[in-house]
Amino acid sequence: MSSTALLEHEDWIAARRRKVTAPDGALSLVLTHWSPAGQPPVDEREARAGHPDDALFTRLQRADLDSSDHNSADQNSAGQNSAGQNSGLTQEGYRIWRQDSPAQQAFEEIEYYDYDPEWVLPGRFELVDEERVVPFEHIKDAGATRGLPVSGDLVFEVEGTEYRLNAFDTVYGGHAKLQLVFGDRTNGAESYGAGRFLFLDHPASDRALAPGDSIPITIDFNRATVPPCGFSNQMNCPLPPLQNRLPFPIRAGEKRVRFADGFTL
Repeated sequence: MSSTALLEHEDWIAARRRKVTAPDGALSLVLTHWSPAGQPPVDEREARAGHPDDALFTRLQRADLDSSDHNSADQNSAGQNSAGQNSGLTQEGYRIWRQDSPAQQAFEEIEYYDYDPEWVLPGRFELVDEERVVPFEHIKDAGATRGLPVSGDLVFEVEGTEYRLNAFDTVYGGHAKLQLVFGDRTNGAESYGAGRFLFLDHPASDRALAPGDSIPITIDFNRATVPPCGFSNQMNCPLPPLQNRLPFPIRAGEKRVRFADGFTL
């Protein structure tokens, strides 16, 4: 095992802890509010009522499931996770983030698998259709789906078998990314029950590809993360579609979030 790779992984673990415990980290989220479709946004002063002055306020917008073709994911004002099209009525929302949240106070650590270079896989991103939209069920949408833009597939092999997964196009931290929402045989028993996320730099963001073209990409499952809904019950996370549920365990990356005894989200 490369000592450089191990040190980089340890740095990533430290960065993840800083991110989830930050003022706008998932542990700080105490409220997500949505106005009825077509209604104006709630005034910030009204939204902040009852919260301390140092609480963080951010706005959201999404397509209303009852009046759209479901082609929109939640979009937040920080641009951390925005994707999709908006073709019906919209819902205006906001979030309140507090560093004195119960989850912040109870948080102990993120549990990890040991770094395993065997789960750093060579693969390819294959452009299918820049306008393709794939339905994803979200944890709080009672079985309804929201269409997310999936312009290409992630293709890789494990023990001689090829797998083709849908990773949707998104913006994370101001950069074009592929977001893989996947399940595997560790979910529920060893890792977070609803599946995990993996963010990859979008390999086609700085070059022109035609449908059917592909480009190499490294898929490092050691960077798999617990979704934000594992840190706050105010998040609405996409769930792995059937084609992204792998029939074997991936013992790499984050397992689950550990809170103090007696605390539940």
